[in-house]
Amino acid sequence: MDRTIQLVNAVKDIQAMPSVIVKVLNLMKEPNVSMKALGDMVMYDQSLTIKMLALVNSAYYGFTQQISSINIALSLLGMVKVKNIIVAVAMKPMMSNQGDKELWKHSIKVAAGCEYLATITKIMDPDDAFIAGFVHDIGKIVLHSSSERVYARVVSAVAEGADILMAEDNYFNSDHVKTGALLAKRWQMPILLSNIISYHHTPALSSMPVPCSLVNLVDTLVQEKFKPNMVDRDFLNTLSIDFSEIDDLRKTILEKAELLISELT
Repeated sequence: MDRTIQLVNAVKDIQAMPSVIVKVLNLMKEPNVSMKALGDMVMYDQSLTIKMLALVNSAYYGFTQQISSINIALSLLGMVKVKNIIVAVAMKPMMSNQGDKELWKHSIKVAAGCEYLATITKIMDPDDAFIAGFVHDIGKIVLHSSSERVYARVVSAVAEGADILMAEDNYFNSDHVKTGALLAKRWQMPILLSNIISYHHTPALSSMPVPCSLVNLVDTLVQEKFKPNMVDRDFLNTLSIDFSEIDDLRKTILEKAELLISELT
């Protein structure tokens, strides 16, 4: 059996998405879904309600009035943003418990950065950019769950300068792109997200190179050991962003990301 299939099959607890995500995604597929129906679903989950109200009243979205009604909060955020937030909140336990404890935070950083860049450059829909950034590394959950001890060796190798995909393949005979792609298929994720997961390290190979390049750029920018020469200058030019602005851009993205993390934790 293919090693990637073996790895995914071995982790029984992540064979299905969290139920609240499944319910929300199914609801969103209905052609005439109402905000009230989505609001009713959110209100059944106290944690989601609290986080949604905290977020809508935070500086991250910058609404001027204080919001105390969940239905008003959802209306202000919009249906797709609400879906994205629900996915981010619902995936936190899975990412934190079965993946690297920093994986969820990293995913939020990339999501916030993609949303921000998509907003200022108009290169893609900001809501699509957010969820694309958030799911890009889900394959790491599988590898870390397979062996936390072995994945620690991958982390050490990367810290010493190794390429992450080569390091993962060396220790697992697979990598987070392959395991993530299989999860995306099993979870019946949209083509956009499947592409992001499969090609965020190799955007030029994707049939959707622009969103993959966006995720690749932000993923690079939020790295702790970031160096400007790691950035794809050609894609920066596509975004009409001058290379001299890269440090300020990184600072802005990290500030926005930390703000969002503080509201969702």
